[in-house]
Amino acid sequence: MRAKKYLWSILCVYFCYLTHGIQAIILSQNNVNFAKQWGFNMADPQSAAYAAGLAAVSTAVAWTGFGKFVSVWIGGEISDHVGRKKLMIGGAALYILCFLGFLFTKSALVASVCGFVSGVATSGFWDASGYPAVQEAYPAAPGSALIGIKFFVSVSGMIYPFLVVHNANSGNWKLNVIIPVVMSVVCLVLAIIAPFAYDDQKKASEGKKDKSDNAAQAEIDAAKAAMLVKPNKFIVFLVMFYAFLCMAIMYGAQQYTKAFGLSVCGLSEIQAAGMTSIYTIGSICAVLFWAFMMAKLKWNPLKVVLIDSICTAVALAGVLFIHQVAIIYIAIAMLGFFAAGGALQTGLAVVQLFNPGPKGRNTGIYYTFMGAASYLIPVVAAQLTKSSGEASAVYSLMIMLLVFAILAILSSLYLVAQHKKIFGKKCIITSNIVTISIHIKNWTVVPKDVIIKKNAVHFFEIKLLKKRHL
Repeated sequence: MRAKKYLWSILCVYFCYLTHGIQAIILSQNNVNFAKQWGFNMADPQSAAYAAGLAAVSTAVAWTGFGKFVSVWIGGEISDHVGRKKLMIGGAALYILCFLGFLFTKSALVASVCGFVSGVATSGFWDASGYPAVQEAYPAAPGSALIGIKFFVSVSGMIYPFLVVHNANSGNWKLNVIIPVVMSVVCLVLAIIAPFAYDDQKKASEGKKDKSDNAAQAEIDAAKAAMLVKPNKFIVFLVMFYAFLCMAIMYGAQQYTKAFGLSVCGLSEIQAAGMTSIYTIGSICAVLFWAFMMAKLKWNPLKVVLIDSICTAVALAGVLFIHQVAIIYIAIAMLGFFAAGGALQTGLAVVQLFNPGPKGRNTGIYYTFMGAASYLIPVVAAQLTKSSGEASAVYSLMIMLLVFAILAILSSLYLVAQHKKIFGKKCIITSNIVTISIHIKNWTVVPKDVIIKKNAVHFFEIKLLKKRHL
């Protein structure tokens, strides 16, 4: 019933992220036209001026990432204090300013400032308020609510590249900027009129803060008690560093697949735009698939992270070394599926597994590593473009992403090995099963592969064949 009461807040968040899907790729999809608007001579793709124009666009993209990096950590704290509505309104207002800046400015510097503002609006305002808002509005299935965010981001990422090509060919490329301006205005209106569950609860729970804090701490203590060995600092760093690796791959592929298709693979404008859309379609399919595997089949998120890392490396190798249109499209679809289909969100679950703590704090640190990647990748792309030209730059960038994917595989394998040491080995008998939870104190006769420490209380599961009612 709560979902019906707060339907407008759910719609507001989803429409905001539909708009964000455009913001994430607007600079890279319109790079040549933006460079022209900022005063660069883009007539000759082989000229130094052309490379400088593309580098200026990459710099603006980098400032978007920097805005995310500096704002996401504190954004969650602010959201908990002032409520979701105010941050959703503030993010929409900043989006309007940012897109208007992109539309009218003739300065690459001003565009970079607008990019920074859009990054702050996305992570410091919307991520900090929108992600918790949909979970609070639909507590019966918070995972499904979060999937909706990813779905709408992917939908706009799939459709927008084709709009870019169509409007550019018709001589109305500025429509590509006007559209998200209008959408941002709609976001602002929705944020103003929508009720938010957290804001309503906050008023009713003024005297219950201590009780809520105790419950949260009890959850953290229970998670830590399940560990046989406490993870060392390197493991904690590694699960956070995965966010950097995964975001670098996802962001780099999202921003530069079109340029790679045009300059390296020799694709046409429409074929290259299709690469971005196919990448997005892959991510949409993955969101639904992984949600089922983890929710219904109870897959360990660490297992998902390992599979994502291996298949991402295979997809990147296909894109890099096999320049046939059909193979490229298949590899790009795989890349979208395994690199952008919820890998980041799954990695956050791994963080909570190895480093139990306040979810807001863990999320802030995790997304800070993500922000660092979204800042670094465009900076590297800009420098490479200036020094070696677009074709060489995007090829080198894809090589770097492949190296990151290999590092993600090695990190995941190490975490899998550490998981057995930290959490022990479960006693599992496959088939139709019923789970019995048992608490044991002191020494007790138990199955041989269950480890029990003396004078300690530990939780374990025994899975039995379900042949009749118990």
